[in-house]
Amino acid sequence: MALNVGTWAQVPTFTVSATSGPEAKARPLGSLGLWRAVDRSVHLCILSHMPTDRARLLRMARSRPFLSTGEVTKAGIHTEQLTRLVADGTLERVVRGRYRLAADDVGEHHGLVLASLSAPAGVICLLSALSLHGIGTQLPAEVWIAIERGKTAPQLRTPRLRVVRYSGSAFDEGIKQHLIEGQPIRVYGVAKTLADLFKARNHVGLDVAVEALREAWRDHRFAMADLDRAARACRVEHVMRPYLEAVTA
Repeated sequence: MALNVGTWAQVPTFTVSATSGPEAKARPLGSLGLWRAVDRSVHLCILSHMPTDRARLLRMARSRPFLSTGEVTKAGIHTEQLTRLVADGTLERVVRGRYRLAADDVGEHHGLVLASLSAPAGVICLLSALSLHGIGTQLPAEVWIAIERGKTAPQLRTPRLRVVRYSGSAFDEGIKQHLIEGQPIRVYGVAKTLADLFKARNHVGLDVAVEALREAWRDHRFAMADLDRAARACRVEHVMRPYLEAVTA
């Protein structure tokens, strides 16, 4: 559609008040002033429909299991908004720098998620790993987590942590990844967990280690090659051999 240039000068003239009150005087608003007024009105309309930082933050929190302060800062939202949402009960602080919607349901392994968030480089181990794998009847009151020797132990008020330290292949061997509540969790596999139980038999009980080995063998939960490799990494192959021969006889 072509624009009739001749009509440009026919844009109606509006008047606005130069001051307020009964003595206000009207002055003409030419075509340039009209378009400036229109631009301002459109700008104010856009601003009024832009989501607030609070709304943006809540949308982010709903889109993921956990929200980090880094993500909030990257989105251009002041972290003070996190403090306010925690104060009014909308969000809860899970661990330092991590938040979630307070209304979200949690599963039976929520403690493992919290422990892993507090120590991202750690690995769920021993009785906690055994429980996650569904072997035995152990229901530990604390979360067992392994960290590399020389690393700083994680601090977490709830749940309580039982920190063990491994080094070399004893730490690196048999790490698997599970997804719990949308969060990737590092956990030792069944074979490595069995070897760890025999290595820590004085702390968890030899009967627990033997029972776990018997049940895992009965249910075909590990490959013998994986168990042999894990036992060598933990230097318990000689300790485990008589028990392994007994359950496989």
